[in-house]
Amino acid sequence: MMRAIQVREFGGPEVLVPEEVPEPVAGPGQVVVALEVADVIYLDTLLRGGWGQDFFPRTLPYVPGHGGAGRVLSVGEGVDPGWAGRRVVASASTGYAERIVADVEEVMEVPGALGSAEAAAVLHDGVTALNLARRAEIGKDEWVLVASAAGGAGSLLVQLARDAGARVVAAARGERKLALARELGAEAAVDYSLAGWGDRVREVTGGAGVDLAFDGAGGELGRATFETVADGGRFLTYGTAEGGLLEIDPWLAEERRVRATNILMAGPPDPLLVRELLAEALTLAAEGRIRPHIGATFPLERARDAHVSLAERRTVGKSLLLV
Repeated sequence: MMRAIQVREFGGPEVLVPEEVPEPVAGPGQVVVALEVADVIYLDTLLRGGWGQDFFPRTLPYVPGHGGAGRVLSVGEGVDPGWAGRRVVASASTGYAERIVADVEEVMEVPGALGSAEAAAVLHDGVTALNLARRAEIGKDEWVLVASAAGGAGSLLVQLARDAGARVVAAARGERKLALARELGAEAAVDYSLAGWGDRVREVTGGAGVDLAFDGAGGELGRATFETVADGGRFLTYGTAEGGLLEIDPWLAEERRVRATNILMAGPPDPLLVRELLAEALTLAAEGRIRPHIGATFPLERARDAHVSLAERRTVGKSLLLV
C-alpha cells in the first residue's frame, strides 16, 4: 500500500482526503515512478469540483494530479531495464501519490544540474509557455502583455518574451505578484484588480495597445485582456481560472484584425511536440535561462491547502506537493 490523495466525490478542497491505496504496477510499455515532487496546476482545482468532464473526464474515485518528478522504481514488459533508478519527470493521469505509473513515452530524464522541484515545476507549465511563445512568434521590441504574469506558466512567459527582446507588460493581482514580474524582466506591471487597468496598459504602450497578449485567466478578465490588443495584433488564451473556456467573438476579432487563438479548444498538442517542448524546458531551466518561481510547497497530506491557496489567489508562482 502507499499514501495518496483520493477524491471520492466532486466538491471543494475538503474532498481531497489522504488514504492508503494499492501500489501501481507497471504494465507493458510503462514504468512506475516514486515521486519526490508532484505538480499542482489550477486545472486540478476545477476537475476536483466536477468541471470539464467533456474535456477531461474523471471517474470517481480518482487520485488527482498530472505527474511530477522522482525516480523510476520498476519497468514493465518491453521497456529498457536501464530506466530503473533514473531521475525523471513523468506526465500521467494522476500525481498526488507516493508512486505513479506512466507510459515510458511520457517520461523524460532530468538533467543532472536541475533539482526535482524545478523539474516538476516546468513539467506542464514549461510546455505550455513554450508552446504559446512558439505560436505567437514574439518579435523584438514588440509590446507584449502577459496576464496572470505571476502564475506558473505566466512567470515563464514573462522570461521568454523578455529574452525574445520584447517589451513586457505584466498584469497580476497585488504588489507581491507585480514585484515578481518586474524581477523576471517585465518593463511595466499593472494591477488588474484595479478599475481601468486596461487603460493603464494602453498608456504604457503609447495609446495603441499591445502587439501581443497572453491570457492565463479566461472569463471576464480574459475579455478585458483582449481589449488591450492593438488592431492587427495577436491574442492567445490558455486560461480556465474563471471556470470556463474563453470564446472571443469572431466578428469582433475580424473587425479589429486581431488573430485570436484559444489553445485549449484545439485539443491536446501532438505528443511528439510535447516531448520536444518538455526537453527544451528542462534544458532551459538547467542552464538557468528560465527560472520557475516556486512560491508554495506543501506536504502531500496537505493537498487541500495547496488548492485553497490557488483558489484564493495567494500562491505567487508555482505550487508543488512534496512527497
